[in-house]
Amino acid sequence: MSSHRTSQRAALTVRYLVLAIGSFISLAPLAYMVLVALTANSYLLSDPLSIIAGPKSLTNFVQVWSRSNLAVNFANSLLIAVCTSALVVFLASMMAYALARFEFPGKKVFFALILIELMIPSIMLIIPQFIVTKDLGLLDSRGGLLLIYVGTQLAFITFLLRGFFAGIPHELDEAMIVDGAGAWTRFFRLALPMARPALATAAVFTFLGAWDEYVWAVTIINTPSLMTLPMAIHLLSGENTTNWGLILAASTIAIIPSLIIFLIFQRQLVGGITAGALKA
Repeated sequence: MSSHRTSQRAALTVRYLVLAIGSFISLAPLAYMVLVALTANSYLLSDPLSIIAGPKSLTNFVQVWSRSNLAVNFANSLLIAVCTSALVVFLASMMAYALARFEFPGKKVFFALILIELMIPSIMLIIPQFIVTKDLGLLDSRGGLLLIYVGTQLAFITFLLRGFFAGIPHELDEAMIVDGAGAWTRFFRLALPMARPALATAAVFTFLGAWDEYVWAVTIINTPSLMTLPMAIHLLSGENTTNWGLILAASTIAIIPSLIIFLIFQRQLVGGITAGALKA
């Protein structure tokens, strides 16, 4: 009996040790970024150990926020990410509900096309996306960013939500049909409330995808006041010398919305991913 307890304690100790090592590996880059952001660039160049032991201040944060258009770029990224999330979740939820709950001609072909789109690397679509955006007169505009961000994320979010809607018992639909509820009523009053974890998961994925995106933004945006936050951080790099304190201060600011969203929706996010994996 004592040997069994000893083996259990040893297994638990190993488990906590592995989790501790994994947490350290995950958090070390984040801690390093924050420490560099709090250290003056003169200390970084003269003594690398000052990253840990040197004096700390918010000077880099104040300078990067006041010296550049970072506030405007931050607002641009936030606006585009929020609008993208709202549009993608709304459109994808309707598409996913139709694929999960209705039978119609071409349903399997349409779903197969969604899966094929997920297999195409996004970088291969840059040129056709640029041509379409140019023809629509949306180059160097927030609309051009929003159009492509919504279009490129619809397939994945539709695939993600379809599994949740398919898992809703059909008996609930039948009960609402008996009460005279139409398709739209069942969608808004039954499907969406029951799929809240899925919708939260989809919204978080979509927000982060639009918030962090750089390649498409740098492809079509030239006006400084329209640039997104990743573009602004890239422009902080100098030609001869680089002030890493300013860059990592801006990077720390950039991750704050992501951390806030994760802390708010972490339960729905974990539950949504797990349930979606089981149902999809």
